[in-house]
Amino acid sequence: MNQYTQIIYRIKEIAEPLVNTITRGNFEDIDISKQNIYPLLHIFVQSGGFNNGSTVTFDLQLGCFQQRNYNNTYEIDKLWDNDNEVDNMNETHAILNTVWNVLLTDFEKENITASENPTLDPVTNGFDNGLDGWILNFTIEVPNTTLSLC
Repeated sequence: MNQYTQIIYRIKEIAEPLVNTITRGNFEDIDISKQNIYPLLHIFVQSGGFNNGSTVTFDLQLGCFQQRNYNNTYEIDKLWDNDNEVDNMNETHAILNTVWNVLLTDFEKENITASENPTLDPVTNGFDNGLDGWILNFTIEVPNTTLSLC
């Protein structure tokens, strides 16, 4: 009955080549470490449940963030501003897209079902260090093969 741990390990394994830091827990605690190296992937298991003894569900959120940099020139482009927000949003979106696609392939092999249409929530200039990125929201249903109710 270590489905929770297996999911965390698999996400970490997929994301390690794509990001510099991987964290876990509440999003309020995401940016308290001063030694984070970006891009950062944050894993939060929001909730879980039991379905008729044969499966376990988890509601997950994966957040991917990059730190915003500002250009100190006097030219201000009203569309692009003087920062790298657009680049950060593109980079973190691509990372989450890669992680999600690999997870989906793995899920099929392991008889795990996932949300067909996960949602993405944007984060701009968020948390303590001014991070830009996305939070991917999805639900998975994992077989509960170690417990028999018979």
